[in-house]
Amino acid sequence: MVFSSTEFLTLFLPLVALLYFLLPVKMRNGLLLVFSLVFYAWGEPVYVLIMLASIGMNYLFGRGVDRFRDRPKAKKTILALSVVCNLLMLGVFKYTDFVISNLNLIPGVQLPAAEIALPIGISFFTFQAMSYVIDVYRDNAGVQKNILNFGLYISLFPQLIAGPIVRYSTVAEEINRRSTDFALAAKGIRRFITGLAKKVLIANNVGFLWSQISALSGDKLTAADAWIGALAFAFQIYFDFSGYSDMAIGLGHIFGFHFLENFEYPYISRSVTEFWRRWHISLSTWFKEYVYIPLGGNRKGNLKQVRNILIVWLLTGLWHGASWNFVLWGLYYGLMLLMEKFVLKKILDKAPAFVGHVYTLLVVLFGWVLFAFDDTKALFGYFAAMFGANGAAGSGTMYYFSSNALSFLIAGVASTPLGVRFAEKTRAAANQSKGKRTAFFVLELVWYLALFLLCVAYLVDSTYNPFIYFRF
Repeated sequence: MVFSSTEFLTLFLPLVALLYFLLPVKMRNGLLLVFSLVFYAWGEPVYVLIMLASIGMNYLFGRGVDRFRDRPKAKKTILALSVVCNLLMLGVFKYTDFVISNLNLIPGVQLPAAEIALPIGISFFTFQAMSYVIDVYRDNAGVQKNILNFGLYISLFPQLIAGPIVRYSTVAEEINRRSTDFALAAKGIRRFITGLAKKVLIANNVGFLWSQISALSGDKLTAADAWIGALAFAFQIYFDFSGYSDMAIGLGHIFGFHFLENFEYPYISRSVTEFWRRWHISLSTWFKEYVYIPLGGNRKGNLKQVRNILIVWLLTGLWHGASWNFVLWGLYYGLMLLMEKFVLKKILDKAPAFVGHVYTLLVVLFGWVLFAFDDTKALFGYFAAMFGANGAAGSGTMYYFSSNALSFLIAGVASTPLGVRFAEKTRAAANQSKGKRTAFFVLELVWYLALFLLCVAYLVDSTYNPFIYFRF
């Protein structure tokens, strides 16, 4: 039987965790490193060589920057070389065919496509490696002299293929020395199962609906269908990605690591600016720390601030994918953020909360449609359908809505902090007496065990199990 990465992780993780706690402390990093590389190689073994090259290259760059710490020119040269080499590796694997396809638009030019397969998660581990060398250069992190420990930082399997992007300073101490206990491991298991359920039980279900609606063509796609599809994709990408982040953070806890949060309920935002403070926090922070602020941020006047925001969002779009829809998506958000900053902020601050929520959700839904289609004709056809080009509703509209109403309801509630707040209040009430605490513990144990078994059953039975952010 061939397992997907999700199934491989779910089925083999208990064995790795058992071995981890049985082994002496000094051997645990080695186990995690080996499993991380095996996990990465599971889908396409040859690309583990790219991972190893990134580890070796950036380890040497970090040591070089540290060695020439008292020679500014040499140190800066090594840093520049590290940035060029990392971006060149990312560019070759991710953007070669995009460049070729655009060159072929020039009359008389007809270059063959390179057809280079994209290594899973290359954008994540490349940005992570770059942040390490830059932080060593800035004296924001100490150099890692043990190459195996550095390799573990780059390849650590919980967040390897879909983030969050972890800065070295966040886990530097824990890579060298960390402690685990039952309470932290239990917290990690709960978080992992929650993330798995978000991915398997919510994202996959609404994602299947999106795959059906997005496949409709011509006048078969009505306005109602298009809006239902856009909402389905919005839920799919959120629960897909935030679910993986939850799994990564949970796995980190099990093995003694504390990764930073990557999502803070973005769909409750009252502005696009707030949305991007809550969505994919590690990526937004990366671009802020390593691009926006070095360009001058907001310190050199409005004109340069506008330039810096547009540059950051152009790069953010390209980071997500090598096609023009991602460029348009990045510029779309850059322009919306500028519009908010200079025009809409005061209006939104004074407006009732629901106005901000509705406005933000509409902007985000249009953004996800831009994000979803790399075919320009299909993209604009979908937008046209959303505005009624093919009629208001069709024969399948009621079926799409009624058969997925429960999934939408669950996804909507799970997009808010209501569930977490309820659990916290219930736990606080249960702690008032020993009997209630025991009953709550048993109910919680049964809940998470049932949720896990349901996810495993779904993974075994289902043939639809995409992971959207694997391609980044």
